[in-house]
Amino acid sequence: MFGIRRKEGTKMKLIAGLGNPTPQYEGTRHNVGFEVLDLMAEQYQIPLDTAKHKGFYGKGRIEGQQVILLKPMTFMNLSGESVAEAARYFKIAPEDVIVVYDDINLDVGKLRIRPKGSAGGHNGMKNIISHLGTDAFPRIRIGVGMKPPRMDLAAYVLSRFSTEERALMEAAYDKACQAAVLLLQDQMDKAMNAYNG
Repeated sequence: MFGIRRKEGTKMKLIAGLGNPTPQYEGTRHNVGFEVLDLMAEQYQIPLDTAKHKGFYGKGRIEGQQVILLKPMTFMNLSGESVAEAARYFKIAPEDVIVVYDDINLDVGKLRIRPKGSAGGHNGMKNIISHLGTDAFPRIRIGVGMKPPRMDLAAYVLSRFSTEERALMEAAYDKACQAAVLLLQDQMDKAMNAYNG
């Protein structure tokens, strides 16, 4: 099913931002993917108002590229159910799926862009890899900082940013949007050179 491709020039791509639904999780470290998707939706006027594929999505164009912006509403650990369902429905191959998510192994506000790779302990990514049947899809990881000693990991990723951290994250969201545009244009090397650090 994933092997179906559109003719050249009409290929669609999907950007999925990971997070947890419901207001209690807004602004938490685990929801940075949602923050980036909201920013892209605003910048490119793509309303995320269609409820389908276990998420909310919008369909539009970014710099001439047809794109689906998707926020899974499954809760983080089941993100793959939404991403894979949308990819199958729109006949989008895994290599044309870009996932944006949080990383506790990166300093606050740092980006790490990769064309493929393991889940690195991230349960949302584990589920996406499982449902897509491959880890060969691009991803934008956004650093949310390492958890303090003796703090529970779940409590940490569901905590909110300090005022100082929030400023760093706002800048990171802008950079993540710019990096995503480069990935839509198949400019992985340029995105990695510009934003990995």
